[in-house]
Amino acid sequence: TCYVFDIYRKVPKDLTQPTYTGAFISILCCVFILFLFLSELTGFIATEIVNELYVDDPDKDSGGKIEVSLNISLPNLHCDLVGLDIQDEMGRHEVGHIDNSMKIPLNQGDGCRFEGEFTINKVPGNFHVSTHSATAQPQSPDMTHTIHKLAFGEKLQVQNVKGAFNALGGADRLSSNPLASHDYILKIVPTVYEDLSGKQRFSYQYTVANKEYVAYSHTGRIIPAIWFRYDLSPITVKYTEKRQPFYRFITTICAIVGGTFTVAGIIDSCIFTASEAWKKIQIGKMS
Repeated sequence: TCYVFDIYRKVPKDLTQPTYTGAFISILCCVFILFLFLSELTGFIATEIVNELYVDDPDKDSGGKIEVSLNISLPNLHCDLVGLDIQDEMGRHEVGHIDNSMKIPLNQGDGCRFEGEFTINKVPGNFHVSTHSATAQPQSPDMTHTIHKLAFGEKLQVQNVKGAFNALGGADRLSSNPLASHDYILKIVPTVYEDLSGKQRFSYQYTVANKEYVAYSHTGRIIPAIWFRYDLSPITVKYTEKRQPFYRFITTICAIVGGTFTVAGIIDSCIFTASEAWKKIQIGKMS
């Protein structure tokens, strides 16, 4: 008597009838289920990147420092004249920074490519390329330049994250006034990237505005420079890698299979019922 509790009742084989319509609908069902399964599988394997904004200093272990990487070419200024100066609101004032930097002669020694890595404090300030550290100031220094790279923090190489990590890369000022100073005003935005394992990497994006002008010293001489004036944004951007949970993937697959067969069964039943009714009508007309 236990079989009365069976919710999966079986239909006797002599009451089932295969039809061409049912076969066609079954094939379509399988193709549709396969398509949805592959789509869900692709979504399950793929990694989704979710971004969020919050107010905080994400890299508290940095000691209040930000790493900077600068690569700039001045094709008409000798390497002996090129120098990097750093100053900020904490009282730092460094003229002719040379640590972790090098100068590469260009144009048979008439120009210079400056490459350097240094740190700045997490307070408003500036660093600038100028002739201030030269032993003798030139009469007319040419500050036309090309910026190859200006980046802050750790380098992020993530395919699905497109940010302004090197917003000034490729900036060309070769056609500007040779005696003009250049001001690049930077707004630095802290950025965190967290992968699936929970490991975090800290970098910085930045926006930039620039202006060009001729600056005179108190003696009336023109002393141009390339200024990078920066300030930090209190907003942090966080990118997090996420993947769909396995239980949700299984639930979705079950819903796809069950829902597709249910809808297909309803359609097949309607077509079969209509076909049988039409046959009865035709038989009735013939009789």
